[in-house]
Amino acid sequence: MGITKLADLIRFDAPGAISHKDISDYSGKVIALDTSIIVNQFRAVTPTLSPLIGVFFRTLTFLEHDIKPVFVFEGKPPEEKTPVLEKRAEASGWKFPNCTGTASSQTKDCLQLMKLLGVPSVQAPGDAEALCARLVREGIVDAVASEDMDTLAFGANTLIRQLNAKKDSEVTEYSLPKLLEKLQISHEEITGLGPRRALTLIQEHRTIEKVVLHINRQTHPVPNFWKYKEARKVFLDAQETVAPELVWTEPDEEALVGFLCQVTHVKVERVRRRMEKFRQTRESKREDRKNEKATGRSRQTQMEDFFRVTRKRVKPLEAAESSKSNRKRPKST
Repeated sequence: MGITKLADLIRFDAPGAISHKDISDYSGKVIALDTSIIVNQFRAVTPTLSPLIGVFFRTLTFLEHDIKPVFVFEGKPPEEKTPVLEKRAEASGWKFPNCTGTASSQTKDCLQLMKLLGVPSVQAPGDAEALCARLVREGIVDAVASEDMDTLAFGANTLIRQLNAKKDSEVTEYSLPKLLEKLQISHEEITGLGPRRALTLIQEHRTIEKVVLHINRQTHPVPNFWKYKEARKVFLDAQETVAPELVWTEPDEEALVGFLCQVTHVKVERVRRRMEKFRQTRESKREDRKNEKATGRSRQTQMEDFFRVTRKRVKPLEAAESSKSNRKRPKST
């Protein structure tokens, strides 16, 4: 389900919809996060450790930068998403994905972690990505942070990728309004979209139904059980839910130490060291921003920020030629 190679298509056909930023650019912003994706990331990278530790560290990084995270938890997923969930479960070492919508023990632990960190969480009635997208469309949050490009198909006006704790990580931001304007299509038309050929067909015929009537069935055979209507319904008819009031409070260090040490068996010293670093880093960054504002050197008013929209990417052939020219030639003997 979803849109195949959408990131590549945007990079080549609508580069103006992409911005490359730094994590500090999101200071003061409210960001919705699909919790399941973050948990799966940490499980894949550190399978022997509890993903709660990774979520704990990353959340503190967000708070250090004065980013206001909102963790959105998965509800009962649509049947059309079962194949995707099965692949994720397989990658995580599970036999079966959770398709019931009932909270697992890990989800309950993650909810408790958010409570102790003083960070709000929202339970989606269905797909978490759909709720994340609706939150940004309604102006409740400023953007959605997710590695899943399908978030754009759900209607998220602003999608952020690579928003993590790595110092050298370049954050990539996608603008859905700019993307639709450049491609000359609507949100309804983007759902179910495939690679470049599909984009051309959608631009020409506007709906999948008309595309099917006009394509060459011999060169582009249509699957007998192609559930494009069901997929489109998943993206456009997300279940409604009322988002609770979003409130951020100070982390409860003592409770965090007790909880993490009991659930994840992490050492007390490690948790306390991270909390001490969190306090120092947050105060330092706040002081820096205060001084910048007082002297008129705020990041948002620096001239280079007005031009840091897209990064020039060389084409594969150009990159290959550049790589060859930069290689050191062997010394002659």
